[in-house]
Amino acid sequence: MKIYNLFPLLAGPFGDWKPHLERAAAMGFDWVFVNPIQRPGHSGSLYSIADYFKINPNLLDPESGKSPETQVRQMVAQAHDLGLNMMIDLVINHCAVDSSLVKAHPEWCVREGDRLVNPYCLEEDGTKTVWGDLAQLDHRHSSDVEGLRRYLDDVILYLVELGFTGFRCDAAYQIPRDFWRRIIEDARSRHPDLVFAAETLGCSPHETRETASAGFDYVFNSAKWWDFSSPWLLEQYELTRQIAPSIGFPESHDTERLFSESGNNVEALKQRYLFVALFSTGVMMPIGYEYGFRNRLHVVATRPEHWEEPAVDLTDFITRVNRIKSDYPVFQEEGPIQKLDHPNPTLLLFWKASTSGNGEALVALNKDPWNRQHFHCYDLYRHVQAATPLQDVSPEWPVEHLPTPFDFELGPGMGRVMVSGMA
Repeated sequence: MKIYNLFPLLAGPFGDWKPHLERAAAMGFDWVFVNPIQRPGHSGSLYSIADYFKINPNLLDPESGKSPETQVRQMVAQAHDLGLNMMIDLVINHCAVDSSLVKAHPEWCVREGDRLVNPYCLEEDGTKTVWGDLAQLDHRHSSDVEGLRRYLDDVILYLVELGFTGFRCDAAYQIPRDFWRRIIEDARSRHPDLVFAAETLGCSPHETRETASAGFDYVFNSAKWWDFSSPWLLEQYELTRQIAPSIGFPESHDTERLFSESGNNVEALKQRYLFVALFSTGVMMPIGYEYGFRNRLHVVATRPEHWEEPAVDLTDFITRVNRIKSDYPVFQEEGPIQKLDHPNPTLLLFWKASTSGNGEALVALNKDPWNRQHFHCYDLYRHVQAATPLQDVSPEWPVEHLPTPFDFELGPGMGRVMVSGMA
């Protein structure tokens, strides 16, 4: 899956989405993921859903004369015409505190005495962040778990009828595995081709494995935060890769913009996208990354007028990376990965293989997005098992012949991508 995250509040009414869909398709993405489009509660947060069966009025064109659902379906039809599948957030861990569900079905909500329990998370520094606009749904101990499950089955059916065939399952790890298994099985009994991806960020590998085993097609990984050196990412990858393939991303709506974080370094944008796209089975990129947007996406306050003047244009680079991913099966699966020793500590050299016998890859990445680094390898072929020649398919400055020994001056953040086997 090559996923473009089209953030609804930045894109505006559905009728204005076509240029964004066209740009995503032109860059080689095959899925578009949109954050929640249902009517929010009083906080206005996309993730504080008050009515699962109504559309957010901020995304509608009041002059169109067409029903909200028709406006959504027309947008989805435009995406399909461009060869794009549509994925949406499935937010069933909680609802808005002012949702009618809270009064109509108090037994579906977690309570301490008469008080609603709000979801929370623990930050890295130990700080507890509580979302006061949310009510935690009780998937474990409700006196009517089956009623809650049937209601959420209907929510999925409603989104499928709008044209969505993929679901990013928000805070999936907070919902019991058996509950997910029933939800996924019921949905697929009616629509066998639905795709479910679990948001498991912050989970331990064990928790990720447990969640993924409920029937999820994908999990989201933490490649965005890797320093290219520490062992933890490869350890997590190895522990989970045989349970479910993963989706990597260079930034998300939950993070700061990488362009700002990196000090407006274009090479850092290219470096991170190349890495996550080739490391993981799937890749997801949020709207604006291709233009070096600096302002973080906000689930309440972002509006179309916050569209930024492009600082860069990486659409061509991203297109080339996506083409590499599409052309070579080794980059389309969670095959074994080994980090290889290299005398230059500022270089990352890793080997990846296809479990289905469709080739191998060597990737050399300059960890430093500011300075050039020399890459020397006496014999590239000692790192691969295949007898077929390696070919350089790098998105920038590929060479026609890979000599032995091999020397190359890597620009800041630049990667060399070498593959064996046919495309």
